[in-house]
Amino acid sequence: MSDTFTTRVLHIATGRTETVTDLTHDCEQFLREAAAGRDGLLNVFVPHATAGIAVLETGAGSDDDLLAALRTLLPADDRWQHRHGTPGHGRDHVLPALVPPHATLPVISGRLELGTWQSVCLVDTNISNANRQVRLSFLG
Repeated sequence: MSDTFTTRVLHIATGRTETVTDLTHDCEQFLREAAAGRDGLLNVFVPHATAGIAVLETGAGSDDDLLAALRTLLPADDRWQHRHGTPGHGRDHVLPALVPPHATLPVISGRLELGTWQSVCLVDTNISNANRQVRLSFLG
């Protein structure tokens, strides 16, 4: 593997609702330029304390199922010690322990090596922060 490192920041507007945003196309577009046919690793990182990166199926209900599971595991109520922001916002700060803020994925011949139904997604339950950054970094 060579020592080529390239990085880019995406600016994503997630809106005022809990969301799972598919970043796969953005990752593929970045790799077309950054990897240029080489093997390596893509790191996807969200530098926010209340969002995460997940690899999952989208479009068949799994993204909604993930949000429903997170609502069950992390209810938006007053049980959280972290209490600033909207009611239940403390749960958003626990989210990265379950959905980590990063993923490192293999790149083979310049292409993201995902399974048939896998997508790279930003998971954001924080309805108070509608603007997110996602850093894509290629090492190859």
